[in-house]
Amino acid sequence: MSLLNTAARRIARHRAATPAELRQENRLLLNRQAAADDFFALLMKDRDEVHNLWRHAEEKAADAEIVVVCQQAQIDELTAENLALKAKLANTAAVTVPEMERDTTAFEDQATEPIDARDLQARFAAGPVVDLHHSPQAADPTHIPAPAA
Repeated sequence: MSLLNTAARRIARHRAATPAELRQENRLLLNRQAAADDFFALLMKDRDEVHNLWRHAEEKAADAEIVVVCQQAQIDELTAENLALKAKLANTAAVTVPEMERDTTAFEDQATEPIDARDLQARFAAGPVVDLHHSPQAADPTHIPAPAA
């Protein structure tokens, strides 16, 4: 055997842990286990709290939705009432003027005939546009109107 192999064997030998070292390692592992248990308990508590808050928020959202639906129904009712009251106010405050009759006793203020508002085809189909008994000159084909003075 070579000198190198014997040196490697000596270094490679493990020595057994003493009871004090084993107790120290056991204490360390138990402390880590207790800390992990505490941390896990805190995580579970936080999870439960978040779940409870989420459920509470869902209940509040459902309550708020009911309130919104009720308020929308109330808004619709008030809008309809508002429109009815506006119409009633407009009818109440409307100014109505009795139909008047025009005084046509003065010569300058003689009543006129209503204007024929039919389209041209309907008017010409009904007969002549100019009433010939009112303008005798219009019936004379040789009549030349005088220039305006």
